Amino acid sequence: MSTSAIFVSSVQKELTEERRALKAFVEGDALLRRFFTVFLFEDLPAADQRVDAVFLDQVDRSSVYVGLFGNDYGFEDAEGRSPTEREFDRATRQGKPRFIFVKGADDRARHPKMAALVRRAGDQLIRRRFAGVSELTAALYASLVEHLERTGRLRTKPFDAAACPDATPADLSAEKLNWFLARAQAERAYPLPPGTRMKTALAHLNLLDGREPSHAAVLLFGHRPQRFLLSSEVKCLHFHGTEVSKPIPSYQLYKGTVFELVDHALDFVMSKIARRVGTRAQGPAAPVDYELPREAVAEALVNAVAHRDYASNASVQVMLFADRLEVWNPGELPLSLTLDELRRPHASIPRNPLIAEPMFLAHYSEKAGTGILDMIARCREAGTPLPEFRQSGGQFVQVLGRPKVAETPEVTPQVAPQVTTGVAPEVRLARLVSGEMTRQQLQKALRLKDAKHFREAYLQPALDAGLIEMTIPDKPQSKQQKFRLAAAGPQATSGVPPHVTPHVTPEVAPEVRLARIVRGEMTREQLQQSLALTDAKHFRKSYLQPALDAGLIEMTIPDKPRSSKQRYRLTARGAAKGEPS
Repeated sequence: MSTSAIFVSSVQKELTEERRALKAFVEGDALLRRFFTVFLFEDLPAADQRVDAVFLDQVDRSSVYVGLFGNDYGFEDAEGRSPTEREFDRATRQGKPRFIFVKGADDRARHPKMAALVRRAGDQLIRRRFAGVSELTAALYASLVEHLERTGRLRTKPFDAAACPDATPADLSAEKLNWFLARAQAERAYPLPPGTRMKTALAHLNLLDGREPSHAAVLLFGHRPQRFLLSSEVKCLHFHGTEVSKPIPSYQLYKGTVFELVDHALDFVMSKIARRVGTRAQGPAAPVDYELPREAVAEALVNAVAHRDYASNASVQVMLFADRLEVWNPGELPLSLTLDELRRPHASIPRNPLIAEPMFLAHYSEKAGTGILDMIARCREAGTPLPEFRQSGGQFVQVLGRPKVAETPEVTPQVAPQVTTGVAPEVRLARLVSGEMTRQQLQKALRLKDAKHFREAYLQPALDAGLIEMTIPDKPQSKQQKFRLAAAGPQATSGVPPHVTPHVTPEVAPEVRLARIVRGEMTREQLQQSLALTDAKHFRKSYLQPALDAGLIEMTIPDKPRSSKQRYRLTARGAAKGEPS
């Protein structure tokens, strides 16, 4: 199949990085490289030819014109016109397909002649704005695929860009879209605010196929994505040994959007590995150190969810063993990337760019092409084994080794320093079991309001660890079901030598816990991070809203609850209630 040339026009010095990234993206993408090559003037060898003549000749030879317009206008010839403007006019006269991408949202910083060129281009065709390379490549991808379909060269769209069969805009959640827009605006200065119409937001993100939502739209914002894409779920398994074996001690199947899948899987892993809680000496939040770097685990999960092959019937699988964490996702590396090259700086070649871009905007991932390197760096800093990668039967596998547990030397109680350690949720649950108790009684005793969070973070881990047991084990869903301490429960929950009087800390309501960590004025994200909570919805329902309802904290901008500038501070009541007794 013959390829068509794309002519990239811009001020070279100003947009060097964008030009190179665009070329690498097109020629590294499995679909686009079948149809296109990219011409960059800087790649031409020296020749005895006039520069302007070479530029215009290449415009004539190309099939597609791509204009990258920044702030600079560039060198002006005797007539006061730059090569960029001449190339645009030449492509216009030749009737070339033209795709214009404007960098930045502030036109006041542009050279007057460049600003005029941007306006003139906007009068003739649709132009797209971008802030960084990821936005540029995602927008270019959508434009080129649409061009291929319009010209009949491509009859099937990429999975993420194609319409999701039977899905309609009614299957998308305005609440989930608004959450994304608020986060993207706060994290990446995304221009569309919460409250933007669904159709407008989807069009801006290239998530419409005609009038219908694409697969990417359903995976990002669907009410129930797995209704249309069953295998998009994530399976999480925890094994006590180093091999897969049955019965599986802990198994969870998560459904939801790609953001929710990452959050749930991350909570699953982090709740089951060792952690150490420090003191508040350096700030309002007590630092929590995990045996595996949280950022590295999150990056592995984002990679699996964002870059998996959604055409496969396989699901993402997360398996936590005694000595390692393995994350499997269907799909293989692009042909232009090898396993060895992953450990060196490399171009980003996302399998699903229309999914990867929103995850970048929501700050679930960092700058394109650096995720694997960041994962390696986090593990090196934490002193854990460096990640390993492999291909296995059509699956890409990421492995994070868990550090070996060192034996704790015996310490004489009389001379041992006072140490405060974090108590695992399942141990907290086991410590309050008295006789036989129902699920509701246990949840109430822990002062937890979210039943799902209680089951996943407390009840199931306590059952898996053998600390408690069911009174009717052969009927787990029975209405008569109760729970009692298992044989291992009393020993595992005591933890204090009999000759030492323990200091017992009473259970504290979530809203009071929140009030105790407030220092000055803090954002929602700062409060959630200070409590070491990962699930934003759980934090809002179980901590933030109850604290507001109880009058322990207040908004700094009460008349605009959803303002991006919103912060929270203690009330007089909260200051009194927040003092430990």
